[in-house]
Amino acid sequence: MGSSFAFLWGQLVLGLVNGAFYSLLSLGLALIFGMMGVINFAHGALYMCGAFSAWMLLNYLGIGYWGALLLVPILLFALGAGIESTLLRPLYKIDPVYGLLLTVGLVLIIESIFRLAYGISGRPYPIPASLKGVINLGFMFLPVYRLWVISLSLVLCVAVIVLVEYTKFGAYLRATMENPTLLGAFGLDVARIRSLTFGLGVGLAGLAGVLAAPMLQVSPLMGAHLIIVSFAIVVIGGIGSIKGTVVTGMSIGIIEGLCKTVYSPAAGIVVFVVMALVLLVRPTGLFGRS
Repeated sequence: MGSSFAFLWGQLVLGLVNGAFYSLLSLGLALIFGMMGVINFAHGALYMCGAFSAWMLLNYLGIGYWGALLLVPILLFALGAGIESTLLRPLYKIDPVYGLLLTVGLVLIIESIFRLAYGISGRPYPIPASLKGVINLGFMFLPVYRLWVISLSLVLCVAVIVLVEYTKFGAYLRATMENPTLLGAFGLDVARIRSLTFGLGVGLAGLAGVLAAPMLQVSPLMGAHLIIVSFAIVVIGGIGSIKGTVVTGMSIGIIEGLCKTVYSPAAGIVVFVVMALVLLVRPTGLFGRS
C-alpha cells in the first residue's frame, strides 16, 4: 500500500511538472489564437525552433543554457514579429482560412529544413551543472531541473497574466481583438500591437523550447504532438482567457499523472476527452465568454 501511495504522489508531482510546461507553451498560443484570432498551427514548429536554437548556440557558438534562456526568446520574438508583419498581415482582410493554411505551410517548411539539416533522430542537450542533482521528497527523488521548470513556468505564467489583465498594454491588446477600428481612431498603432502580441506568443514558445531541451531529445518533430495538446488546452480554458489557459494546463498535467496511476494508456487521450466533455457542457470553455 505504501508503495502505491508513493507511486501516486510521484505521478502527481511529475504531472505538475508537465502541467507547468503545458501552461507556458499554451500561453503563447492563447495570446495568438485567443487574442488575435489567428489559428497558428506553426506554434509547435516554433517551439521546436526554440529548442534547436539553444542547441545551436551551445554547439556552434559555445553559448550555454543561461545565455540561451535569454537570447532565444528575443530571437523568436523577432522571428514572430517578422512573420506577422510580412506574411500574416496581408491576410487579415480576407477569409481566416488563408492564415490557417499559411501557418500549416510554415510548419512543413520549418520541419523540412531541420530534417534535411539534422535528420529526425534526437540530439541531447545537457542540463546545466547548477541544476543537476535530485531532491528527496520522501516518496520520490525529484530532479532539481524539473523543479526549476515548475518554478520558472509559474513565475512566467503569473507575469503574462499581470501583463494582459492589469497593464495598459494588456488593455490595448484586448481592445485590438474586440474593436481594432475604434482603437485606431484614437491614434494607436494597431499593426504594431499585433506584431508585438504575435512576437510575444512566439517568444514564449521559444522559451518553452529552451526549457524542454534538457528534458527531451531535441528533434525536428518534437512539436508535432504538443501543438494539438496546446490547442485543446486553449479551447478547454476558453478562447481569450489567459487565466483559463494557465489553470487548464496545470490541471491537464495533473489529470495525466492520475491516469498513469490508474490506466497508463489513457494519459495520451485524456486531454481530448476532457475537451469533448467541457464543450458539451460549456461551449465557450471553462473561463471563456460568450
